[in-house]
Amino acid sequence: MRNVILALGVLAFLSVATVRTTYAGAAPPTAPAEDSKPVTNAVPDVYALSGQFDRIVVLRFKYQADLLDGLERMVKEQKIRNGVILAAVGSVRTWHYHTISKPGSSSDVYEKNPEVPADILSMNGYVIDGRIHAHFTMADMHKAFGGHLESGTTVHSYAAVTIGVFKDGIDLNRLDDKTYR
Repeated sequence: MRNVILALGVLAFLSVATVRTTYAGAAPPTAPAEDSKPVTNAVPDVYALSGQFDRIVVLRFKYQADLLDGLERMVKEQKIRNGVILAAVGSVRTWHYHTISKPGSSSDVYEKNPEVPADILSMNGYVIDGRIHAHFTMADMHKAFGGHLESGTTVHSYAAVTIGVFKDGIDLNRLDDKTYR
């Protein structure tokens, strides 16, 4: 009887254990010399950009759609040059994201799980000259987690992402330039 209980306990643990792959990868596109570039007085500590929304676009994703691939396709199709990712809801069946590893490092930490679904709690970020820079937060039964959205994050039931599209005239190119110091 004791062996049966032990076996059932092990099976229960394995059924809730997640298959998560963590790996380090090279962060695009800066080199270690750029990562350690000194701060200069030529760049202000903080600056403001002002603009107005031209329109709001709500994107709906179906089951098994790739979130990042779909965002990239819709940004092109909807001719969104600069925008703000305002919100997202839904769920994912697989997820893939990265986070920074440590200051001064030119590698990031990537997390990927092809088997455990999660709810999308939020997404924010920017469309910068047609390029997506999105961060998202998810939760499973045990915790909340997230980072920079990567290809390979696929929709479970559905997902919706809302983008505020700026009118022409705003330049966001320096917004996520980590060498602009």
